Amino acid sequence: MADDSHVRQGQCRCGQVRFQVRGAPTITMACHCTGCQRMTASAFSLSSLYPSASFEVTEGEPVIGGLHGTARHFFCPHCMSWLFTRPEGLDEFVNVRATMLDDAKGFTPFIETYTSEALPWAKTPAAHSFEKLPPMERYAQLVEDFARNPR
Repeated sequence: MADDSHVRQGQCRCGQVRFQVRGAPTITMACHCTGCQRMTASAFSLSSLYPSASFEVTEGEPVIGGLHGTARHFFCPHCMSWLFTRPEGLDEFVNVRATMLDDAKGFTPFIETYTSEALPWAKTPAAHSFEKLPPMERYAQLVEDFARNPR
């Protein structure tokens, strides 16, 4: 996908909030949960997990939206585009909405989650599918597999 020095730019729909990520994602995902369906007004959300140190908001001040609590979902305060999520208890990671990057073509989901809530016609080319979230003990192997074959 990208080496550690490669920088990708991203922004909200109106351009008031801009951000960048450095290097390759840890893993790419599609989430079919009804919460993601509602927040994206689509069949699923696409995201790429990055180390927090590789992510930077470069312009604007995103605000928390969605559910205020367990996951901190950040949005543009003007156009309300969902930009990224900081999962609770995982401050070392940021989950960037891949479609908010200026060039999102290379971010094919490697895993898909919450397929139990998926719309029946919503399909992805993900290599691994899970009815809910993958068991915690599977993450290390999934990340390793993704690093070898990011698709």
